[in-house]
Amino acid sequence: MEADEALRLITAAVPEGPGVWADFGAGDGTFTRALATRLGRGARIYAVDRDARALRALERAAAGGAAKVTIVGADLGHAFGLPGTDPGTLDGFLLANTLHFIRHQAEVLARLARWLKPGGMAVVIEYDRRSPSRWVPYPVDADDLRELFTAAGLIPAQIVARADSAFGGELYVARGRKP
Repeated sequence: MEADEALRLITAAVPEGPGVWADFGAGDGTFTRALATRLGRGARIYAVDRDARALRALERAAAGGAAKVTIVGADLGHAFGLPGTDPGTLDGFLLANTLHFIRHQAEVLARLARWLKPGGMAVVIEYDRRSPSRWVPYPVDADDLRELFTAAGLIPAQIVARADSAFGGELYVARGRKP
């Protein structure tokens, strides 16, 4: 997926204008770059992933952009910090094609939600109605979002966009909030 396609996907879920956001499971940064474009100058984005090689590529790609991107090497399955910020201060976070790699999704989502300030947004992009495979080991069907977000202490997600996936099937974009 290209950054312009990622931008089209997140437009309905992420408000324009600067803020402090995290891209959890950033990989090589397709959605980080889209988030930077959407938020614009003055935004701060934490790009978090466990793949050091992907993060090095993202760091090169993000250099000199309008938003300040901070690279964080961390495994979402374990506790970690975000340099220069504290839990309860993010305006939002994005999990794009990430939750389907996590076995204990509600537990991890609840831990990530602690980074959100009250009213902060949790945005999830996933494949809908996929069977488990080595590429999507723990699918997150849209029908399961209400229960997943509630278990994580978030106001249940609403689907705000859908798009065909280049890998077959359909992607959905959902957003929920921290009470």
